[in-house]
Amino acid sequence: MKTVSAQQLAKVFVEIADTLVDEFDLLDYMHMLTERVVELTDAAAAGMLLADQRGRLEFIAGSDENVKLVELFQLQNEQGPCLEAFDSGEPVVNVNLGEAGARWPRFAPRAAAAGFQSVHAFPMRLRRQVIGALNVFGDTSGNDFQDDDIAIMQALADAATIGLLQERTVRRSEALTEQLQAALNSRVIIEQAKGAVAQARGISVDEAFTAIRGYARRHNRRLTEIAQSIVTDPETLQQIFPQ
Repeated sequence: MKTVSAQQLAKVFVEIADTLVDEFDLLDYMHMLTERVVELTDAAAAGMLLADQRGRLEFIAGSDENVKLVELFQLQNEQGPCLEAFDSGEPVVNVNLGEAGARWPRFAPRAAAAGFQSVHAFPMRLRRQVIGALNVFGDTSGNDFQDDDIAIMQALADAATIGLLQERTVRRSEALTEQLQAALNSRVIIEQAKGAVAQARGISVDEAFTAIRGYARRHNRRLTEIAQSIVTDPETLQQIFPQ
């Protein structure tokens, strides 16, 4: 993990903790967290899984499309670092994917084939409650986290969990599981919108998501609202992204 200044860390912690704003957007928040993790660690990618109403992990956000596919493979095959971190409530760190075939016979080769060489996973937890897990992937050797790095990353995951729980408590009366389930449902719409924009504009899915997210932020509208408009109203795509 690269050297990070106290000022950088302080700024990120404030950003992660600040969920008590009127325009709080859960999905945008999750993507922001994965991006900040990549920036702080110099990692290749980061992904986040959250538990649904049945306590089963689902993919919710990733720093790019490549990591999304790896995370979905992890879930489909029911093996991998996030699942271990979620089940145990403890971090899984410094795993060399080239040597993890016995531990994760299906996941490790798939992640390595995607260009990743190492992986770490941190439970999103508050005391005994674990609501998800955060994955960090490296694409070069020597990406090991030291004790201080592990403590920082776990603190980030814990701070994000506290932010989500406090947002639920202060702003809304519904259960956290209902809020997270709504986010998981909204992700389907966002994936459809990304595909529609990518196909219509001849760009990558990652570029499409960046364009949709940027438009939502510039116009102070929710990410899911824009995505829903793109999917349900063909004219919206032309209005939002004119030729």
